[in-house]
Amino acid sequence: MHSQTSSVGPVVAQCARFDLPLTLNSGQTIRGFELAYETYGTLNATGSNAVLICHALNASHHVAGSRPGDPKDIGWWDNMVGPGRPVDTNRFFVIGVNNLGSCFGSTGPASIDPQTGKPFGNDFPLVTVEDWVETQALLADRLGIAQFAAIMGGSLGGMQALEWSIRFPQRLRHAVVIASTARLSAQNIAFNEVARRAILQDPDFHGGHYYEHGTVPKNGLSVARMIGHITYLSDDDMAQKFGRALRHSDGYHFGFDVDFEIESYLRHQGEKFSTYFDANTYLRITKALDYYDPAAGSEWKPCQGTRPCQGQVLHHLLHHGLAVSARAIS
Repeated sequence: MHSQTSSVGPVVAQCARFDLPLTLNSGQTIRGFELAYETYGTLNATGSNAVLICHALNASHHVAGSRPGDPKDIGWWDNMVGPGRPVDTNRFFVIGVNNLGSCFGSTGPASIDPQTGKPFGNDFPLVTVEDWVETQALLADRLGIAQFAAIMGGSLGGMQALEWSIRFPQRLRHAVVIASTARLSAQNIAFNEVARRAILQDPDFHGGHYYEHGTVPKNGLSVARMIGHITYLSDDDMAQKFGRALRHSDGYHFGFDVDFEIESYLRHQGEKFSTYFDANTYLRITKALDYYDPAAGSEWKPCQGTRPCQGQVLHHLLHHGLAVSARAIS
């Protein structure tokens, strides 16, 4: 690593248009779509130094640097990506892609349906981790990248990195899967369902066509985010960070406003989230989390020979816990 590190500076987002029909994992078809993305560093002559960063639920293609004209709008992984930083843009050509169905530039529920001239709204199909990886591969083809030096991501982004290693193992040399899983537990799915119900039952949701009504289901989206944040912190983390600390020095206020610091934190996170994220996108991304299970329907079958075959190893990892080790990207 270089002794001096710096930001990549202002970055202009790009847009890739694909006019081919895309058949999704659900069986539905999207007839043309756009992907917003940013790049940092320079692709070498052989196209072998590319690194794909996959984003989690509420993030976007804005991985590093700042947006032109807004130096405070810093990429969500700016401390990791840049000259001399762990993902060194002096060595690597780094790509951040906004997933299909998101709300930060790629085609999604808020985009205009060319057949109706109105936003897709709830008519936008559900997309999956597998669909995102397929579209990322299309973008890689467009950029002339046959094989990535690495594909990286945390949480939902880690699922995408894992799916790349399963679906296109010849197209990456390393998968960096961080704080992720091969499939959600029943409790994870339960939390996501409660979050979705909060949105669906908000009177401003209007069956997912709230754009036409000029409303935003902010209350439901705020509660959904609060539920999500409870799952992002363990009980020990919450105890260490907040404990039972009170918001006011004069004790309990004996009402339903904020008394505890943890209440204030959750309300702040929920309200902030509801000002910039799209409810239809939240519904779809949490469903993509629920659906992902690359071992679904697989069976443990013996392979010829004395050593376990790749399929057995994958089956064991997915059903009995995924162990991931990190090593230097070369």
